[in-house]
Amino acid sequence: MIKVVVIKFKNGGKLYYFAPKAGDVYERNMPVVVETSRGLEYAWVAYPEREVPDDEIVPPLKPIIRIATQKDTEHYENCQEKRPQAMQICKEKIAKHELEMKLVDCEYAFDGNKILFYFTSSSRVDFIELVKDLASTFHTRIELRQVGTRDEAKYLGGIAPCGRVCCCAGNMPEFKKVSVKMAKTQGLSLNPGKISGLCGRLMCCLSYENDYYADVSKKVPKISGEVGTPDGKAIVVSVNMLKMLVKVKIDDKSGGWIYKDFPVDEVRFKRNFQAEKEDNDDDLDELPND
Repeated sequence: MIKVVVIKFKNGGKLYYFAPKAGDVYERNMPVVVETSRGLEYAWVAYPEREVPDDEIVPPLKPIIRIATQKDTEHYENCQEKRPQAMQICKEKIAKHELEMKLVDCEYAFDGNKILFYFTSSSRVDFIELVKDLASTFHTRIELRQVGTRDEAKYLGGIAPCGRVCCCAGNMPEFKKVSVKMAKTQGLSLNPGKISGLCGRLMCCLSYENDYYADVSKKVPKISGEVGTPDGKAIVVSVNMLKMLVKVKIDDKSGGWIYKDFPVDEVRFKRNFQAEKEDNDDDLDELPND
């Protein structure tokens, strides 16, 4: 077992293990200065000192340099205050060089040796002249990094269709794979407007309950399939996978239909293995007609 402190660099961001400094006592949300591959960075304690198995560690384990001082906090806040002006200057430079790119966010390195700009673009961008222009303006090293539409939503945030802050910006440290198959498994409409997030891609929350629906879907009949019920043969109209109820229609022998609900365990049906194979083939992170 190895002693670590769990560190976060932003709310809702990925959590990292760092080696505690001997003699320091850490509390949750305490600001600290840590050493990373990009140099010194300002961060917060997500979880105080704890022990984790050796196989959970990716060596070498970076150290916590110190608990942040008042001077460190003031420096960090000063960098945050300069971000809007840096964003505006960069946007003006992008327009000046007539580049097809959209600025998303910027970040000042804590040690002051670099400014990192994030942008999106539908194609490859030649931004060499832009970097030179920005370097001469800010008198520091400039780095531009292209990100995807999901990353853009994570940086900018916003209110999702459910009325809550976007999962990627609020409580999702890492993106999870989502697919059209998940929407099908959960019985959701395949209308892109119903299952897409602000980024225009499939909603991240499709993955939250997918394990449950994937397991239950193997235990319920297919829609429009023929099943046996206590009242005779019937056609499946819908399936409620939470209540485990099957709605069916039964021929009343007079040209009409009788609709009834039955618990799944009272319905006899044969699993359609061909349909299952087709579902497994549709495991794409794309929207219909995207």
